[in-house]
Amino acid sequence: MSNDPRTPVLVSAARTAVGKFNGALKNIDPLDLGGVAVAGAMDGAGDVIPDHVIMANIIQAGNGQNPARSAGLRGGVPTTVPAITLNNVCLASMFAAGMAATMIRAGEMDSAIVGGFDSMSRAPHALQIRQASPVGTEPAVDLLTKDGLWCAVADSGMGPISDQANADLRISRADQDEFSVETHRRAHAATEAGRLAEEIAPMPELSADEGIRPDSSMERLQRLKPAFTTNGTVTAGNASQMSDAGSAGLMMTEELANSHGLVPMVEIVATSTVAGPDATLHLKPAAAASKLLEKVGMSTSDIGLWEINEAFAGVALATARDLNLDLYIVNVNGGAIAIGHPLGASGFRITMSLAREMRRRGIDHGIATMCGGGGQGQAILLRLC
Repeated sequence: MSNDPRTPVLVSAARTAVGKFNGALKNIDPLDLGGVAVAGAMDGAGDVIPDHVIMANIIQAGNGQNPARSAGLRGGVPTTVPAITLNNVCLASMFAAGMAATMIRAGEMDSAIVGGFDSMSRAPHALQIRQASPVGTEPAVDLLTKDGLWCAVADSGMGPISDQANADLRISRADQDEFSVETHRRAHAATEAGRLAEEIAPMPELSADEGIRPDSSMERLQRLKPAFTTNGTVTAGNASQMSDAGSAGLMMTEELANSHGLVPMVEIVATSTVAGPDATLHLKPAAAASKLLEKVGMSTSDIGLWEINEAFAGVALATARDLNLDLYIVNVNGGAIAIGHPLGASGFRITMSLAREMRRRGIDHGIATMCGGGGQGQAILLRLC
């Protein structure tokens, strides 16, 4: 533990099970997904009332003003607690944890609920009616694509961008498929062993991650056609699944945790964010992690566990290769290709998963890192308490 009483620590964390696109959670309001996760995190709060709610929501249209506040209220946070909703695409809920840690260290707050939520199944379509032509049919805009899956910087889908990156970095279809089979195997093993259940606040509709395929195999994946470009290597089997979920955690000063008899899980040591120079995704997690390690004066050999968000198999492989990581310590309980990638929930989901696994194994330091739409990257360094 640190000698600084203002050291930011994570004392509890929870998430919903991750539902498949148009699956078991398709009728659940995204604010309720966030609320279930918040309630799960608050179960470990004792009598601490958070000073702030900082949560991510990417597909925001139709969710009302400041969705984070509504999710917090539905999770049992008092109406006297302010909230802010973050959206820097996939990075946002990991960024929320970093933002809270910075504000806690600075004395701006003593505690915060952090995390994020999204229902990709319930993403609406939009019509521009106020400026519509008085005659004719106005096309609907799919806000799942427009706000969640389409790179606004490159004006392109992130699938084609990733196909090109795979080609440029010489990441083969076979390597992506092999990685994907392994992530399903690990996620299934973690489910069977009860490790993922420890993270989940069950709902009547779903109590276990819905997208994990125990029967995934190279033979099955090799039969899939390219999903985005004719000669591309990204398929439905080696890319993350569209999903619905919420994740949340309670952070506070070490001093506050001690005074309330709460046992910290991990310390939030530092975070880093990178952007550009282009809109590709593959090497942004590695760049963010490298920046973070340089900031704290550490090297990859000091890090015992890694989480790399599997937006695409190529992203995780490119990151591991760039950082010279052994895949044995990367995403040990599976990743988004198997579990799913519910946008605003994902960054904190992999952060809390890392924290729990560090405690199981007694690992001193771990890093979670990820890419984000528009060519950005985020990384967070955790230290075992």
